[in-house]
Amino acid sequence: MSDDNKFEFELPYNSPVLPVRLELEDDLKFRCHRGVSCWNKCCSHADVTLAPYDIIRLKDRLGMDTSEFLKKHTVPFQLDAHGVPGLKLRTDDDAACLFMQEEGCSVYTDRPTACRYYPSGVLSMKAVDEATDEMHFLLVKEDHCKGHEEDQMQTIAEYRKDQGVEEYDDLNREWYQIILKKKSTGPAIGKPSEMSLQMFFMASYDMDRFRRFVMSDAFIKMYDLTDEEYEQLEKDDIALMKFGFRLMKQVFFGELTIKEREGAWEKRVEERREILEYRRQAEIAEHQRKQEEARKAALESGSESEGTDH
Repeated sequence: MSDDNKFEFELPYNSPVLPVRLELEDDLKFRCHRGVSCWNKCCSHADVTLAPYDIIRLKDRLGMDTSEFLKKHTVPFQLDAHGVPGLKLRTDDDAACLFMQEEGCSVYTDRPTACRYYPSGVLSMKAVDEATDEMHFLLVKEDHCKGHEEDQMQTIAEYRKDQGVEEYDDLNREWYQIILKKKSTGPAIGKPSEMSLQMFFMASYDMDRFRRFVMSDAFIKMYDLTDEEYEQLEKDDIALMKFGFRLMKQVFFGELTIKEREGAWEKRVEERREILEYRRQAEIAEHQRKQEEARKAALESGSESEGTDH
């Protein structure tokens, strides 16, 4: 690891993340096992951000649909200042992971990306003049963690392979790119609409609700997919997740990779115009009704006053 990789990013005060950027060939001295004195301490104070593939693996492991999993095992937070929604694993009142048991993690083979990386982490970066992002890595050293004192040395690449995180990174990469592009474009994109934020949440996290949306008559009328593609989206969570990434890029950045049916957009705009006009007329009618009621009430009040004077 060269000195050129030091102090490449700013960190909050007292952060356990070291100000060093690591590469795949850099060494990591670390080993976690049942006999280490700090066993379970990292899970006792868990702060785990979830990516889309994390949720698919966990909800399948627990035999839940995504809506049930999100309700029982996640808490919301904001990924950026524009309110893009994120999710973290729910903990108990003492901040301990709900999946932690004395012998270790009860969902270990399906644990999230952040858990697999610990005590390293992934750092996605994109230069202004580059078309694609680059993956670098960082190191976390917390006072309680004694795994760094274990006599085991391996490269970051070897550690990633051993922890099974490569598959997670491959499947989540487009999602990280969406977040990175959103942050890097800033004012050029502006604050997302409430509808696009809802789309982001559904396509990122709630696969079952997203599937119902994609299989709806309105969606099918709008997008020109083959029967085989719709069949795959109906049955395959991974295919649906990847399709969701494409749709989000289309919604957020105008990357038109999903073909729309000829005339579908114009028809949708016309239908929307008709709905808005109907609502406008309904609002006018309601306003007129209230005005009429107010006039009647005023007349009745005046008549009562005249009767009292006589």
